[in-house]
Amino acid sequence: MAQDERALYIISVAAELAGVHPQTLRIYERKGLIEPARTVGRSRRYSDRDIALLRRLQELTNDGVGLAGVRRILELERTVERLRADLDAARRDAREAVERVHRSYRRDLVPVRPRPVALRRR
Repeated sequence: MAQDERALYIISVAAELAGVHPQTLRIYERKGLIEPARTVGRSRRYSDRDIALLRRLQELTNDGVGLAGVRRILELERTVERLRADLDAARRDAREAVERVHRSYRRDLVPVRPRPVALRRR
């Protein structure tokens, strides 16, 4: 588990860190925008990644975006992130393929320059 995924904060601390009211976190959870971890006793626990997401949610809603719009924006941001990762992997694969081809060139071949051919006049 990554360090930013460890669920450390109770709802009141998470709300304070994100700059929102604890009830707002409950609303975001009901709307499916965030899914905090739960303890055995069913208490919510938020990670640093959750806090970053809450701040992003707050930023979007403060800009006037409704919760349905926020959901769509987050989906699109995740899609863009996934596509960037796919593109990076494809670029890496292409670079490695080009390097393999270059390594396969025969080094014992020497390029020969064509000699100029003398033309005869008639």
